[in-house]
Amino acid sequence: MKTILNVIWLILSGFWLFLGYLAAGIILCITIIGIPFGIAAFRIGIYALWPFGYTTVERHDAGAPSCVGNVLWLVLAGWWLALAHIVTGIAMCITIIGIPFGIANFKLIPISLFPLGREIVRTDEPFAGR
Repeated sequence: MKTILNVIWLILSGFWLFLGYLAAGIILCITIIGIPFGIAAFRIGIYALWPFGYTTVERHDAGAPSCVGNVLWLVLAGWWLALAHIVTGIAMCITIIGIPFGIANFKLIPISLFPLGREIVRTDEPFAGR
């Protein structure tokens, strides 16, 4: 079932969201300081491409640098990526069939706003809820 949902997701919005994250990652990697943010954008882009069967968990070893990085991320890229998820999620929720995909878009908003200090894990891993 996850594969079917992921294929439909890929066709309807996943590819376009991936392109948005890819563009953000490339722009952020232009400077040396932005490379960690660009890598985070690429990581989230892969998650946005194929989200069903994966979830995010908070990393307990992330400290103050992640907090500062998240504030910078929010200013540089997070707000417009979250806006893309909001718009796409509302558009998906217009139809009954699209509601699960709209909910998936809304689940991506927190990680698009504050990606540092979070890890993407498979939902079928034994310690996915760490």
